[in-house]
Amino acid sequence: MPTFIFRMKPIQMVDTKTQYLKIKEEVDKGIFEVLESAQYIGGTKVNEFANALNTYHNSAYTITCANGTDALQIAMMALNLQPGDEVITPSFTYIATTEVVALLRLKPVFVEVDPKTFCISPEAVRKAITPKTKAIVPVHLYGHAAPMEEIMQIAQEYNLFVIEDNAQAIGSDYTFSNGATKKTATIGHIGCTSFYPSKNLGAYGDGGAIFTQDATLAEKLKMIANHGQKVRYMHDMVGCNSRLDAIQAAVLNVKLKQLDNYIEARRKAAAFYNNAFANHPKITTPFVASYCNHVYHQYTLILDGVNRDELAKYLAEKNIPSMIYYPVPGHKQKVFESFGLENYNLETTDWLTERVISLPMHTELEENQLQFITTEILNFINN
Repeated sequence: MPTFIFRMKPIQMVDTKTQYLKIKEEVDKGIFEVLESAQYIGGTKVNEFANALNTYHNSAYTITCANGTDALQIAMMALNLQPGDEVITPSFTYIATTEVVALLRLKPVFVEVDPKTFCISPEAVRKAITPKTKAIVPVHLYGHAAPMEEIMQIAQEYNLFVIEDNAQAIGSDYTFSNGATKKTATIGHIGCTSFYPSKNLGAYGDGGAIFTQDATLAEKLKMIANHGQKVRYMHDMVGCNSRLDAIQAAVLNVKLKQLDNYIEARRKAAAFYNNAFANHPKITTPFVASYCNHVYHQYTLILDGVNRDELAKYLAEKNIPSMIYYPVPGHKQKVFESFGLENYNLETTDWLTERVISLPMHTELEENQLQFITTEILNFINN
């Protein structure tokens, strides 16, 4: 009797190629339509995507742009924040969130996160407010929503702007205490997202979008993203050049239709991980607050009593990728030294940076891959 050997596909942190192959025909068709139209900047595909994205979010206004970092910068420019104004943001996030604060000569004020959700702590926000505070930038980290209802209450109390960094949580639903729901990125005064290829809704290049429910802000955002002009060659304000190109819009048009399916696939993989690691004394699996549904941009564990770096090395030897998001928080980055980093004591953030590890998470994970990953992690920790 012949022996059959079933080979497991190589495990990747993100598998955009396999995902593409499943939608190849439709994606290729959209790209070729752009090439045939010669509408490379703006045009039908960009308008189609902006409208579809707006409908998906049930947003009043959606403005596309070149990337998620630009989205944050344009948002802050539209709010007329002035040099020296303070912007409260978590330290435990990617550099883009705070980099644009410094770029605009504003002052980043780093605060703690909740150790369970990894998202900004409302209590820490309240303590950090001064007469110079003008805005709060909550980050929906790893796919879990920040506590927006509390953040918005604080913002209203102190007359502050709220800019949501939704680069990692597109598609997430937020439920308010009265039962109403909204998509993340549509709760604050402005919401920003990224279409970097590894994101839940990823382009095959780069891209971003900005959301607002305010008509006046929408007009300013659109102008700033287009050299400060509403009428061509009539520049009413300082702007920048930040446009989503039509080829990326064509790709995103196809993938947006699949976004909810992609999220469901991520949740299925997360459920497998959760079950495998359930009740392990040295592993804390991702927490999900009652006010949101996790979209698992990353699947991030907290390890206790485990040598994380040795685990990562062991996994690499087994051809299992892993990542540390993020090893150096904002309040310890050299780029922000001029803002008085010696004054910060963020124990929770520092504790997390020493213990978190993210496992492969994408739409194409197969059960045998998940089984192999979890078995090897448990082998390392238990032995």
